[in-house]
Amino acid sequence: MRYNLLGKTGLYVSELCLGAMTFGGSKGMWQSIGQLGDKESLELVRTAIEAGVNFIDTADVYSDGDSERLLGAALKSLDRPREQLVIATKVRGRVGPGVNQVGLSRAHILGSIDGSLQRLGLDHVDLYQIHGFDPATPIEETVRALDDVVRSGKARYVGFSNLPAWLASKAITFAEQNNLARFQSAQVYYSIAGRDIEREIAPLCRAEGVAILPWSPLAGGLLSGKFDPDKKGPADARRASFDFPPVNMERLPRVLTALRTVSEATGASVARVALAWQLTRPFVTSIIIGAKRPEQLIDNLAATELTLSSEQVTLLDDASALPAEYPGWMVEFQNTRDPRGAPNPPSEAQIRATVARLK
Repeated sequence: MRYNLLGKTGLYVSELCLGAMTFGGSKGMWQSIGQLGDKESLELVRTAIEAGVNFIDTADVYSDGDSERLLGAALKSLDRPREQLVIATKVRGRVGPGVNQVGLSRAHILGSIDGSLQRLGLDHVDLYQIHGFDPATPIEETVRALDDVVRSGKARYVGFSNLPAWLASKAITFAEQNNLARFQSAQVYYSIAGRDIEREIAPLCRAEGVAILPWSPLAGGLLSGKFDPDKKGPADARRASFDFPPVNMERLPRVLTALRTVSEATGASVARVALAWQLTRPFVTSIIIGAKRPEQLIDNLAATELTLSSEQVTLLDDASALPAEYPGWMVEFQNTRDPRGAPNPPSEAQIRATVARLK
């Protein structure tokens, strides 16, 4: 297990993070995702920590708070030194029937951190993340409230999840201009079947020194090896009842075929290959992996030991490549350069080559 710095901090996190979304799951959509109780959750946490994972992520909305409670119980049972673990949770989703029990207002954030700490049985979390976009609350109010959480000692750092790049950039700029705690991490959907963050979010995070924490790296189980190129899989798979996150069906058959090719060549599972590919991305800090059974978790953890050849990485890159979109194709078109690196008007042949590549 390797460890990477979390954004512009001195905090190291393991390159794989245990996601606790499968903990709990007694009703609603959470039944499709998890249904793990105390014993099962404890086993997963123990297995992950023993493999070198020091980073665990949950959220207040997962299974209506049961995920935080089960994680807290597991941590108490294992009794590991608190300073050896990095615990993260999130805020935004609805946690009660009241009109203000949702969102990213100051009131909801300051109330929610206390609720999360109580369920976790901790006096602080290491990373407190906003769980998405709240159109009703100015981002400046959210950033100031998060800063207060940090200054109170209830969280060490803050991050965001599921924000558009423009809003994340606005929040980072506001925080830095006002000497407030700024986002150190971005928890975003990223998989070899869904590389959308490479357009705007990943470049932003690299430029601003923000750690990228991909969620659902196996696309909701679609890349687990259980599904064929036509998205046909077992009836009891999570995708059968909770078809999320969305995937591009035009590219999916190519992606699954390439994964199977590399899987057969390496002797590793399709899931392990998908995770190993993601570990080759220079902007990825820690991949959030979830599991229902210890054997699933153990297989995923083994991705850190799988080294893909450059040819295999290229095969996977090409099969999953995003189609060109504006302004990306215009940026490439306008920045054809001569060997010295100075701007140079492209020749007709270069124009044709660039256009052909972008199609």
